[in-house]
Amino acid sequence: MTSLIDVIFLLLLFFMLTSTFSTFAEVELTAGGAGQGAEAAAVPPLFLRVAEDALALNGAQVPLEALAEAMNAEAEQPVIVSLQDGVTAQRLTDLLVVLRNVPGLQITVLGQG
Repeated sequence: MTSLIDVIFLLLLFFMLTSTFSTFAEVELTAGGAGQGAEAAAVPPLFLRVAEDALALNGAQVPLEALAEAMNAEAEQPVIVSLQDGVTAQRLTDLLVVLRNVPGLQITVLGQG
């Protein structure tokens, strides 16, 4: 017969191993729709190249912490995000969390073909 302390220990161990102690950021993603034709953009898009250890905004290196200030977003500012090889999902999520705080951005993440 199993003692009560053994059962309690097993239950405690089970709940400790199945619980999550860290919080995850939620990033809203929307899928791109069908093409809307070739309209001339009123505002030229910003190009953001994301590497494993660097960010480049329109060719200039920018640290992640200063990215929101460097954007200078206008109303309905399109941003094209290009992911280089080796970029993790966590790195992309960190970037999208920073970009979420900049109002007026239309973010497009390019997929690898």
